[in-house]
Amino acid sequence: MRFTLVDRIVELDKGQSITTVKNLSLAEEYLQDHFPGFAVMPGVLMVEALVQSGAWLMRATEDFKYSTILLKEAKAIKFNSFVTPGKQLVVTVTTHKWGDDECTFKAQGTIDGESAVSARITLSQLNLRDKSESQAKIDDYLTTKMKELYAQVWRPPVE
Repeated sequence: MRFTLVDRIVELDKGQSITTVKNLSLAEEYLQDHFPGFAVMPGVLMVEALVQSGAWLMRATEDFKYSTILLKEAKAIKFNSFVTPGKQLVVTVTTHKWGDDECTFKAQGTIDGESAVSARITLSQLNLRDKSESQAKIDDYLTTKMKELYAQVWRPPVE
């Protein structure tokens, strides 16, 4: 199962920041077990929403140059509130340090303007073909799929 935890990119300033939203619905299967009678988004998925938002910023900035973006480090994670069905988690990720192969971001998720989660995350980017040329087709496939998903979650403002 693949969790897509960015429903929409609402603001994008390439290389600088991104704001995304995740609408939590009772229809999400994991809520039946987390927790029965008190459905809340698991903390690890809240952090994953921060990671996915940062990854979209990297992909957009680098024009999908890398097929794979991975969480390298998460620091200073703070959980301040529950995300419950019917709520919208608004994620803001800002660049702290941009390097060649990795980026560090300050990330936070809010609900109704109140902090729900925050962290400093470092993401690394790579192409599988750099380790083995036989992986080039996988890079191409992943990049194509991410471009398709990006077209669904980001609609740039009309100027």
